[in-house]
Order: sequence, then structure tokens, then C-alpha cells
Amino acid sequence: MLTPTEKGNIAEAKLAAAAIELGIGVCLPVGDGCRYDLLFDLHPHLMRVQCKWSPRKGDVIVVRCRTNRFSPVQGYISTHYTAEEVDAIGAYCPELDRSYLLPIAEFEGHSYCHLRLARSRNNQEQGVRMAAAYELGAIAQLGERRRGTPEAAGSSPASSTAKAVLPGGLRLFEGEA
Repeated sequence: MLTPTEKGNIAEAKLAAAAIELGIGVCLPVGDGCRYDLLFDLHPHLMRVQCKWSPRKGDVIVVRCRTNRFSPVQGYISTHYTAEEVDAIGAYCPELDRSYLLPIAEFEGHSYCHLRLARSRNNQEQGVRMAAAYELGAIAQLGERRRGTPEAAGSSPASSTAKAVLPGGLRLFEGEA
């Protein structure tokens, strides 16, 4: 049985590998104390990513958007991630061996996020988030810009779209269409 620390380390490694496969530079903070686990170098911007181990429960991937710690004085303290601390939550689902990237602007203040793998049985669509829309790697296909800089494109084949977009609408290159 894996410890929470081991699960977190695996999630970080899997998300870093998925980003590297897309041509995204990955940086690791030195030391503890940062609310983010990885930095994605998006040329010229950096994206702060908090990594989470996110198990599958039936047709849903459960992503924790908070952290818990123990304080001898206050007991267990639960806090949510904010846009001041991170830009995205990276989720690794071990059952599927897939990584997802969730923009914090969309999930700030939430304790959990549920990414659906299949439509709900009652056909509810409002408020439903499909996992495919946030998948890192399958959705963000690696393309090549004219000046040779790697970029992600939102469809396959990569030539079928002009937008450089990561899952959840996160832009790989600010200011580009």
C-alpha cells in the first residue's frame, strides 16, 4: 500500500512526464514551502501546478482541490488552493494512467472536483465536467510553430486548428489565437 507521500511523488512524476512529452519545460522548486509542486515553462510565462493523486470511482475521477495538515495547536487544518498560490491543479489518475490539468480560476474554493469519464445516467449536463476536456496529452497535441517553438494545439491532427490551448482552455502562449 502506497503512502500519501509516495502517491504525491508518483503524481508529480507522471504529470512532469506528460508535460515533457508535449514539449513543455518542467521545473521543480527547491526546498519545501511552495504551494505548487511543478512549474511549467510556457515560453515566456510560467504556470504553477499543484499535483494530486486522483482515484477513479466508477465513471468519475475524484480530484482533491484542497490540502490537509496537522497542527499540534489547531488540530487538522484544511485549506483550499487559490489563484494567488497556483495556476492549475494537475491530477494523475493511476487506474487510467492519465494526467489532467485543471485551471484554478475554474476550481478555486472547491474542495473536490469530479471529472466524468462517461455521461451521467440521468443525462444531467449542467455542471458536469467531462474528463476528456482536461486531459493533458491526448487533448493537447504537440505541434510546431513557424519559428520552431513547440506549442500545443487543441485538436487532432494538430494542423486542423490555429489555437494553442491546453485542457480547460489554458493558453500555452499568451496573446495568440
